[in-house]
Amino acid sequence: MKSEEDSKLNALNDELVLRGYSKNTINAYKRIILKYFESKKTPKIFLLSISNNQRSTVRTNYFALKFYFENVLNQKFSEKIPLIKHKIKLPIVLSKKDILNMIENTSNINHKLVITLLYYSGLRLEEALNLKYSDLDFERKIIHVKSGKGNKDRIIFLHENISKILKKHGDGFILMSERGSKYTKRSIQLIVKNAANKTKINKKVSPHTLRHSFATHLLEAGADIRYIQKLLGHKDLKTTQIYTHVANKDISKLASLI
Repeated sequence: MKSEEDSKLNALNDELVLRGYSKNTINAYKRIILKYFESKKTPKIFLLSISNNQRSTVRTNYFALKFYFENVLNQKFSEKIPLIKHKIKLPIVLSKKDILNMIENTSNINHKLVITLLYYSGLRLEEALNLKYSDLDFERKIIHVKSGKGNKDRIIFLHENISKILKKHGDGFILMSERGSKYTKRSIQLIVKNAANKTKINKKVSPHTLRHSFATHLLEAGADIRYIQKLLGHKDLKTTQIYTHVANKDISKLASLI
C-alpha cells in the first residue's frame, strides 16, 4: 500500500511540474495529499476535520485534493464542498515615521538594506530574497522582478533610497549576510522584528507589514490603485482593494466635517 501511495505522490509531483507550479505549491500539495492518505477519510470528512483552520488553509487543501483527483486519478472531483466565507482581515500598516525610524535605528548596513528594499519596493519576502544585481537597471531606475508569484515577471520602480544604499556594481544576490551567505526567510523575519522592537513599535511587524505599508502609503499619496496592483503583482484588483480599508486619505477628511 505504501508503494502505491508513493507512486501516486510521484505522479502528482510530475503533473504539477508539467503545469509549471512553483516549488512551494508542489511541496504543499504533496504534504496535503500524504496527510489525506494517512487520514483514511473521504475528501469531505478530511476537509471538515480542518475546517477550524484559516480560510486560506482550507482552500489550499481543497484545491490540492481537486488537482489530485482530476489530474492523477483522472476522476471528476464531484464533492461540492462550501468554502469558508471570507472574513476581511485588515493588514497591519506602519506610519512612514515608524519605518524611517526602523531604518535609522538599524546600524548594520546589510540589515538596513533589508528594511529599505522591502519597504521601498513592496516586494514579497521570497521575491526580495531571490533578487539579484542583474535584475536592477540603475540608469532606467527599474527593477525586473523575475518569476514572482504565479511565475509571472513584472517591472517596478527602483527607488532612490534603495540605490543610495546599494553598490552599483555588485554581483549575485542582493540580500546577503556579512558572512557572504544568502539570507533565509527566518533571518529576514528576525531582522525586521528586531528593528521594530528597537523602535518600540507596538504592533506585530513582519516583512509583509512593510509591503502592506508600501501599498497603503502609495494609495494615500494619490496613486491609482491599478498601478499599485501592477507594482504588487496582484492578479486580481480585489486583492489590492483591501488597502482602501486602511488608507487614511479619505478617512482623515471626514474629521473636518464635525
